Amino acid sequence: MNINEIKGVIPPATTPFDKSGNIDFGAIKSQIDWLCSFNIGAIAVGGSTGEGHTLNREEYKNLISEAVNCTKQNIPIIAGVITDSTQESILRGNLVKDMGVAALQVTPVHYLFRPDDEAMVQHFKSLADGTGLPIIIYNVIPWTYLSPQLLVRIMDEVPLVVGVKQSAGDMKLFADLMIMAKPEYQIYSAVDALLYSSYTLGAYGSIAAILTAAPGPSVDLWDAVKNGDHNVARNLHEKLLRLWNAMPHENLPACVKYAQKIQGVNSGFSREPMPMPSKNVQLEIGKALLGLGIS
Repeated sequence: MNINEIKGVIPPATTPFDKSGNIDFGAIKSQIDWLCSFNIGAIAVGGSTGEGHTLNREEYKNLISEAVNCTKQNIPIIAGVITDSTQESILRGNLVKDMGVAALQVTPVHYLFRPDDEAMVQHFKSLADGTGLPIIIYNVIPWTYLSPQLLVRIMDEVPLVVGVKQSAGDMKLFADLMIMAKPEYQIYSAVDALLYSSYTLGAYGSIAAILTAAPGPSVDLWDAVKNGDHNVARNLHEKLLRLWNAMPHENLPACVKYAQKIQGVNSGFSREPMPMPSKNVQLEIGKALLGLGIS
């Protein structure tokens, strides 16, 4: 599928680890199949919800390969890239280039010192030239957060940068990006608490952890907004917000995994030092899922 055709709900898969911290490749297919059972647009793999920052090159390559094999090209796979240098980003992109991934989802480099705007533009130019793959900027790193003006400049100057996954909770920045971006630019929301608002502002879709914790209601929310049924959409928004509020962001991937476990998905453990959610947090997640009709 052409990257420009990918819209709607794009859940970022978790990466199942065993108790020793190794990827449980046997558990990947069950999660991919589960996510594909909903009317999703694609699946993002190896991103922050997938603890992609913890993966070495070989693990990353094998994880993306397994995900692509599981979908058999029926559902597009977007490969996450979370690195600290242009060289490593290009290397990881080329590791998966021939697997049939639809695009790369790439964070800006995020070591202690922030590159200036010129260096940031050049980073994405080099990545596009070095891989030849479509790129979605994952705008999430607090001290390397890219302004709407810079994001639009990068998309204007680097044709292979086709869109942005706009994270953090500032809806003013999201709204500014929406009015600055050309209609063909693909702006996805990762503002988990306000996906309803993002959709009404014209978001191309969403790539956000809440989608992986509750894919069914998340698809229903997207569909309700597209159908103009705002009473249903508002109700789903409130229930999904309760789930989001129940999941501490310090160990969000672990909380998403617990929500998946409640729904029968073998999501495994998180990689140390990230802890699994406490008993109190587990209780709150369970309550919120019950509110969504999930048990």
